[in-house]
Amino acid sequence: MQIISDAVLEQLADEVGQCLSQKHWRLACAESCTGGWVAKCCTDIAGSSQWFECGFVTYSNGSKQGLLKTSTATLKTVGAVSEQTAKEMAEGALIQSGADISVAITGIAGPGGGTKDKPVGTVWFAWASKNTDTQTEHQQFNGDRDSIRRQAVAFALQGIIKNARA
Repeated sequence: MQIISDAVLEQLADEVGQCLSQKHWRLACAESCTGGWVAKCCTDIAGSSQWFECGFVTYSNGSKQGLLKTSTATLKTVGAVSEQTAKEMAEGALIQSGADISVAITGIAGPGGGTKDKPVGTVWFAWASKNTDTQTEHQQFNGDRDSIRRQAVAFALQGIIKNARA
């Protein structure tokens, strides 16, 4: 189990801000299992209004559909915790916000809710930006609810940096 401190999250969010500021890009977040934690970390950085556009906390399937235009068929076929749902969330956040880059996170932070196919700690990520293909990645984190969420936030921030630099 990897322990991610508040200081590490702050450092990553600051780096996100530097990357996005250099490109004159704005960020939108679409979060489910992290409950807005990525947006919180970003907006903890002074001056983030220059590069942070908005965050969508879409915990329910209904909010994923209504706010991010995630497909009903996708949610019924593969579920909320899936590559396709993360991709649709990221693309929906990009379109709905007018931002230049977005991140989406959907997963099972526990302690309950896991299954054999999708155990606790299963998290899907997607990063979308204008004029590039949406990138997706799956991670299997270990630990308690707080630890899984912290790891997911750190991974999402690292992905924003990676995709903004691509």
